[in-house]
Amino acid sequence: MRWTARTRTGIVCGAVAVVFTVFSARLVHLQVAKHDEYARLAAEKHTMRVVMHARRGLIFDRNGELLASNLPVRKVVADGSHIKNPRAVARIVAPIMELDEDEVARKLSSDRKYIVLGRQLPEDKGVELRNALDKANLRGVELEPDAVRIYPNGQMLGHVLGFLDHEGAGIQGIELTMEKSLCGSDGHRFIERDRTGREIMLYRGQEEPAEHGLNVRLTIDMGLQAILEEELDLAFHDLKPEMAVGILVDPSTGEILAMANRPCFDPNNKGVGKPEEMKNRAIIDMVEPGSTFKIVVASGALNEGKVKENTGIFCENGAFAYGGKVLHDHHPYGTMTTHEILVKSSNIGSAKMALMMGDTKYHEYVRRFGFGEKSGIELPGEIGGMVNPVRRWDKLTITRMAMGQSVSVTPLQMTMGMSVIANRGKLMLPQVVRSVEDSDGAVIVAKPPKVVREVIPRKVADYVSDALGGVVGEGGTAQLAKVAGFTVAGKTGTAQKISPKGGYAPGKYVVSFVGYLPEEDPRFVCLVMIDDPKIASSLAYGGLVAAPIFSRVGERAARHLDLVPTLRAQPSIPLALNPGANRKSAATP
Repeated sequence: MRWTARTRTGIVCGAVAVVFTVFSARLVHLQVAKHDEYARLAAEKHTMRVVMHARRGLIFDRNGELLASNLPVRKVVADGSHIKNPRAVARIVAPIMELDEDEVARKLSSDRKYIVLGRQLPEDKGVELRNALDKANLRGVELEPDAVRIYPNGQMLGHVLGFLDHEGAGIQGIELTMEKSLCGSDGHRFIERDRTGREIMLYRGQEEPAEHGLNVRLTIDMGLQAILEEELDLAFHDLKPEMAVGILVDPSTGEILAMANRPCFDPNNKGVGKPEEMKNRAIIDMVEPGSTFKIVVASGALNEGKVKENTGIFCENGAFAYGGKVLHDHHPYGTMTTHEILVKSSNIGSAKMALMMGDTKYHEYVRRFGFGEKSGIELPGEIGGMVNPVRRWDKLTITRMAMGQSVSVTPLQMTMGMSVIANRGKLMLPQVVRSVEDSDGAVIVAKPPKVVREVIPRKVADYVSDALGGVVGEGGTAQLAKVAGFTVAGKTGTAQKISPKGGYAPGKYVVSFVGYLPEEDPRFVCLVMIDDPKIASSLAYGGLVAAPIFSRVGERAARHLDLVPTLRAQPSIPLALNPGANRKSAATP
């Protein structure tokens, strides 16, 4: 059959119409029915959500010295779906990042869109890596901005500052307690990439900027911190104790000016720190305070009217039989006034004052001074010490607690307890954070001083303070705590160390001195506590070991604070009695 030209033309037009109809139907199907599905697949292939990391806030001391900062680094990530030759990429990446080439190639062989190859790559290495990949025309590897936390002062103040975990979150010290202020909030940006993996800037999409972390200003004075740490280093080297703690606080505000522990660690290299080195012993160690605790019973007995300034108390010539046991003084004393009992540190005189008060009332004053509860400082891990309730006391407890036994305190609690006397009767909240600020220095959150409570009236605190001045004077137990040109008040402590097996460990002592200056207008309270100094037992006293360290810290701190001397001269202390005068061990007789 022969088709005419008209027929052939009609058949061709019909066929073309059918083909176009089929293609049009398919196009409508793809553009309408399958639009959402293919748009999602395209977005998954070419669009990605990029996290814009928030910059962590900085930490400063009270004078603006930088204590914690951020060093820019790079995080190396890869998109496996854009890598055609994993071995070629690995050959470039591995040497620069000091990684195993086979391991990198194995990771890159995955189709995962986000593969972390390494963190904390220095900026110069990042530039080298980027140039090498571009030169080889290899795509799929990106260098995201990141930061590593840096502590410019090394181990100094490490226990207070703390450190971050591998995800950049605070897990100890100020880094932990102020995490919400420091961390900020990450933002994000949606971007599109071409088939080689490069971002198409024209199609950059929705963006939510990061909110950077706020800065934290501490109450710490790094000048005083350096003084305290240097003196503790010397003591730790010479005396080889189990631990040493030093604290400086402004008694009128409760602001912590310095806090140090030995042993210690460097938060820049926390991976090598041992658990015992990373403890902030100033707030998590409990010890029996010894005679420093006698300020509580003296304050309570005076305030309750059980004794007056000139009340005489018979001290039994050094041996007091009570409750089936004999309590001894280190010297046989007869009748002494309240002032003399503190100056001479009489155990018997203190026990008799406690008995005059009675269990319940004495326990009340112990708690009013802040013992047996957390102080509330902005540092993690603080414990409340141990003060047993009265119902658990036996007949001897009150007499032993009066001289600093049968009670456990933290070094910070003892410092704040002495601050009550220095602050004329008021207990302040200890603070290590002064303010939270934005990047321009504007204060977002202020931390003003806070009075916890009035423990004793000013007149009682003044009398106790006068007696504590006598402790450092002629005939007192802490003559080595004197600071030339200044009146000093304070109290020694010498406590037998508790044995893990029960009772007391023979020949082991925790010695301390806590005092302040100038006595008439205290600018700082300083505690020095040494746990088990390796010296002869006959020399293991707070007045011989801790008091000289206090003296050196006090002298240097007064100069740092530009304090004007209040005394023309003080009697000199013989070098033979001052183990620290020639920077040698406190074991020197």
